[in-house]
Amino acid sequence: MRLLQRLAVAALFGCHVFPLPAAVADQHWLLSIDRWGNADYRILTLHRSGDVLTGRLGDWAVTGQQHGDLVRFTATDRHGDSYRFEGELEMGALRGHADYPDPNDSRARARHDFNGRRLPDAPTGAPSPRVLEPVSFSNEFTAHRQPAMVIWPGEVVSTRTIDSGGVDRNGRTRALYGNPQTGPFFVAGARPGDVLAVYIRRLGLNRDYADSLDGFVGRARSSGLAIASAGLGNRVRWHLDRENGVASLQDPPARLKHYTVPLRPMLGGLAVAPDFGFAPASTGDTGRFGGNMDFNGIVEGTTVYLPVLQPGALLYLGDGHAAQGDGETTQWALETSLDVEFSVDVLPARAVATPRIESDRALTTIGQAGSLDDALRVATAGMVQWLEQDYGLDVRESSLILGTAAEYRVVTLAGRNAGMALSLPKARLQALRAETRGSSRPGHG
Repeated sequence: MRLLQRLAVAALFGCHVFPLPAAVADQHWLLSIDRWGNADYRILTLHRSGDVLTGRLGDWAVTGQQHGDLVRFTATDRHGDSYRFEGELEMGALRGHADYPDPNDSRARARHDFNGRRLPDAPTGAPSPRVLEPVSFSNEFTAHRQPAMVIWPGEVVSTRTIDSGGVDRNGRTRALYGNPQTGPFFVAGARPGDVLAVYIRRLGLNRDYADSLDGFVGRARSSGLAIASAGLGNRVRWHLDRENGVASLQDPPARLKHYTVPLRPMLGGLAVAPDFGFAPASTGDTGRFGGNMDFNGIVEGTTVYLPVLQPGALLYLGDGHAAQGDGETTQWALETSLDVEFSVDVLPARAVATPRIESDRALTTIGQAGSLDDALRVATAGMVQWLEQDYGLDVRESSLILGTAAEYRVVTLAGRNAGMALSLPKARLQALRAETRGSSRPGHG
């Protein structure tokens, strides 16, 4: 069984099951270093010439040697501290131990076990379409889950999501309720500090019904409304007329017999894995990494920018909605499954304090916090950061833009965090284009 598991890992990551030849192009490995029970992930890049190894471990310079299956190397950080690794190649994996400086005692060293998985080489030629038919789903945003697929920037990926209750397009329960996610997708070349651009190319409904609830979330209820709505919070079934693009109640109250809702598929969940030192996040939670944002502006044709916090970013997506009003005031939107087509790009390192969304019409920052007041502050600070980075504006200049062009919307009231969106119409920023300098943000993809 152990051998079969190793071969499965090798197949997933495109690993070779033989030692490095004496002269090869750079090879990339994902190392997991067990630091007192905490997995610290690093990208190891190795180049071999004869028995000599050179390369990088993250941002640290690497020098070492390889003799047969035995690999020894030293990584040196920018302060000159050394980290010594010794391992053995076995069935496409690299396993061994590392000798680190003790973080609390400059005279001591600490031994940590590590294992490495060989990452596949970049494909040659033009990017080809990729398809993932998911076989399992995650109820956490985590760096510790084995990637469902390794993808490269520019590749167009087609996949599916299930609904927030874990039900797929065929009505079969595939996962635990709570916004189970498809993924993660390991993005080759994405390193901590980079920015991941996720292009939402297509969102397609793949079944004819969705579920929501009646009633109001706690943040939307006054004391009087709480009394009046006692007994609500019941499941409501909607029919999705995909041909005509509308949803209608399957068993409507008399006065809503002719009520219809335009279909506008969106992704409620989109996230990368949280940083080292942070616990995995529930798929109901949000943060700088994205998460269960439930912003009804994440639709086909938009681009979402997220900070890369782990090697490979580890992109998750899910919680499809057929339609949703601002705030998701009934706790559930029109929850359904989706066919998703997306691609990614890796942008140069820059600070990104909160998720960003770009559409043809506007730039949007999402603030997520325990209260709407705090969420508004996060969204505002995030937009000021964006204007400084892409338009060179100082705080005073940004305040004048926001004071005349800002559009604030409630994103969600339903989760543990509340969400606010701050949008700036691109038309109001056109006059600043000539002043743009040093931008690494591409045009809308």
